[in-house]
Amino acid sequence: MNVAPQQLEFITNAMTVDVEDYFQVAAFEKCIRREDWPHWPVRVERNTRTVLELFERHGVHATFFVLGWVAERYPALVRDIGSAGHEIASHGFGHERLTNISRSEFRDSITRTKLLLEDLAGTPVYGYRAPSYSIGPTTLWAHEELREAGYRYSSSIVPIHHDLYGMPAAPRFAFYVEDSGLLEIPVTTVRRWGHNWPCGGGGYFRLLPYALFKRGLHRVNCHEQSSGVFYFHPWEVDPQQPRVPGVTLKNRVRHYLNLTRTAPRLERLVRDFHFDRMDRVFLAPGHADYPVVALQAAELGAH
Repeated sequence: MNVAPQQLEFITNAMTVDVEDYFQVAAFEKCIRREDWPHWPVRVERNTRTVLELFERHGVHATFFVLGWVAERYPALVRDIGSAGHEIASHGFGHERLTNISRSEFRDSITRTKLLLEDLAGTPVYGYRAPSYSIGPTTLWAHEELREAGYRYSSSIVPIHHDLYGMPAAPRFAFYVEDSGLLEIPVTTVRRWGHNWPCGGGGYFRLLPYALFKRGLHRVNCHEQSSGVFYFHPWEVDPQQPRVPGVTLKNRVRHYLNLTRTAPRLERLVRDFHFDRMDRVFLAPGHADYPVVALQAAELGAH
């Protein structure tokens, strides 16, 4: 689809960064024990500052979903993210997938992290993103807990099929969850041939040809007249990160393939599209009237 540049001027997408280190990802959880995290070289501060520099060069403001684990160890980084005009949001405390913890443990994590980030940044924390997008058919109770803890929105659902996450029957665009009243803002997908296809960043941004990705986001902006949600991780701009032994071939491909391409592609992306913080795209006065949706676990693939 050919799109004239002026067609994109009135569509602003949300740029988001999940602030975690390479050794904390779900793909490595069977190879790296949580208690061994302190023994791995930490690169998240350096990599996040590289991202901040890229955004500054292009005048981009973003939402940083920060792990409490990172914030405790690098409080100056959190303050610098906020002072640069970016939104500070929560990624939970220790990157525990919701399917691996209890409801009370989740409550403690989101409350602890919210208070920590607000204390460091000096601003309210409204947003949350579940580690590995682990709000799914069996963890829909998380929306109620987030609302009770004072969050206003979550960006924790990807409406695709995936072996680690995904709710393909969920809405593709922002909606209020009926039981909790929380705003859920799914990561962007494009609808083709009766299926949802990834178009929101992460590993897909490195694995798929940039031209294909660009066409998908163009379609969302111009054909569907909707804002997209893009995400990536600081470790994705770090080709020199340590290699973790014992990783399966599938996870090696997911994590390491095309790391050298992330930064150059990000440079192209922020030139080709307009981006801003999640709160300014989706919570600003005059934003769209989002639908209210009743999420039913059975309909979304729970077993």
